[in-house]
Amino acid sequence: MPNPEQTVVFRRAVVALNGGSSDARIVRLAAGVARQWKAELVAVHVVEIDWTQPLDADIAGRSEDVQRVLDLAEETAEDCQYKIEPVLLQARDVGAALVDEATEQRADMLILGLPYRKRFGGDFAIGSTIPYVLKNAPCAVWVVREPIPEESA
Repeated sequence: MPNPEQTVVFRRAVVALNGGSSDARIVRLAAGVARQWKAELVAVHVVEIDWTQPLDADIAGRSEDVQRVLDLAEETAEDCQYKIEPVLLQARDVGAALVDEATEQRADMLILGLPYRKRFGGDFAIGSTIPYVLKNAPCAVWVVREPIPEESA
């Protein structure tokens, strides 16, 4: 039985945004836990840049959808009466960018949302980003899976 004094504590968390429906859920979760410890939250949205384009191409800066992701995270945190620092990155690989940002931010928690998706054939799909982060992150990792949609249950 776990010791009740062993609670989740972090001082700085990177909250990975994917632009999907799980973003608001993980921001609310992170803000609720961070409040207890007066922890810093950094919301990171990574725009993946195709190998055919230069990495320094301003793809993300020209997209209203990208800015909307960061704005939604800030609004959600404000609704929870908490502050979150938005960070926009461009990278070739989302998982590697998240691990690098967690390292650079000296985060002791990395929080990711996982949409409930099925591949062709009906198997649950986890993708490649989460396994990469779980294997390589320098800190604790929370993966928050969305509930199963009612039509799939």
